[in-house]
Amino acid sequence: MRNPLSDTIVTIKPSGIRKFFDIVSEMPDAISLGVGEPDFDTPWHIRDEGIYSLEKGRTFYTSNAGLKELRQEICNYIYRRQKVSYEPLKEVIITVGGSEAIDIAIRAMCDPGDEVLIPQPSYVSYEPCAILAGAKPVIIPLKPENEFRLTAEELLEHITDKTKILVLPFPNNPTGAIMEKEDLEKIAKVIIEKDIFVLSDEIYSELTYKGEHVSIISIPGMKERTIMINGFSKAYAMTGWRLGYACGPEVVIKQMTKIHQFCIMCAPTTSQYAAVEALRNGDDDVVEMRTAYNERRRYLMHTFREMGLPCFEPFGAFYVFPDIRKFGMTSDEFATRFLREEKVAVVPGTAFGDSGEGFLRISYAYSLEDLKVAIGRLRHFVEKLNEEAQK
Repeated sequence: MRNPLSDTIVTIKPSGIRKFFDIVSEMPDAISLGVGEPDFDTPWHIRDEGIYSLEKGRTFYTSNAGLKELRQEICNYIYRRQKVSYEPLKEVIITVGGSEAIDIAIRAMCDPGDEVLIPQPSYVSYEPCAILAGAKPVIIPLKPENEFRLTAEELLEHITDKTKILVLPFPNNPTGAIMEKEDLEKIAKVIIEKDIFVLSDEIYSELTYKGEHVSIISIPGMKERTIMINGFSKAYAMTGWRLGYACGPEVVIKQMTKIHQFCIMCAPTTSQYAAVEALRNGDDDVVEMRTAYNERRRYLMHTFREMGLPCFEPFGAFYVFPDIRKFGMTSDEFATRFLREEKVAVVPGTAFGDSGEGFLRISYAYSLEDLKVAIGRLRHFVEKLNEEAQK
């Protein structure tokens, strides 16, 4: 029988995140600090709006691009946060999570052979989505000495005449790194000079702990060069509602909508009605959750300092990225031993690219009580490693 599989698909590696959590699910008393999912329930008033939409029989398809009402609220939200205006019926599309938006944006913009610049460590979907679009992913290794920010010099080193898109994954998963206004201004200058485009993944934009998030769309000349992606999973604890969106130039959004139309039809209607409520009345919920995450973040940084575990201070998302290079193990070896000996799952930095070697991703989207138990086990593990090194 002939091979039923695509060579392209077979060559794509599965996500490196799942390996450890498959083990955890079979391990009694194990704690997972790896999944990037808020431990909060979706706020009740948002759930209630979803329930009400079902009670009213709103179980129909929406337009392919999403409810007009939701697209308008997204535009209102972006203007409040960034003072940038979008046309709701032409420059916004509602997607099934931010992940779909990433996929269809790259497919809508890239021809075979176009290059997509991907700073790493970063979210696991960018590279395979580029490959699936027929584009060539070009990795930009981010450096710990720069707090894993992208510099204009690093960007320039990797641009060629085939470069089409720069993925800008900030606030960053897995490092928690952010880009501030002055960082973005330098990047924008290169983008404009080299005539390329930006895919800005801002799913963690509400979870920043050093002033307000600044989007590259607010930099002069960048709105028309940027597909800005966001969603409801992280800020509003709506992961299972599977709802994201993209804003960008009409010419790109139109083609993204075409792909979305053929592959998806429309995002879940119930989720869209709930999202309208989130944007209109969810600001206080966001503040409450962000305050709790920041408390956990500060607890982890304080504890790492006490145990002598190096970690730059992250100011975004809900991850820390401690440096374990001094122990002489790979990230995978450290994570595997830590899971087997202490029953705590973390993610090796290499799950997010080769430049993550020597680091671990630890999520603090868990209760402070669970974090204290898990970090107590990490302290015990680090002490054991230090004793082994002295023998």
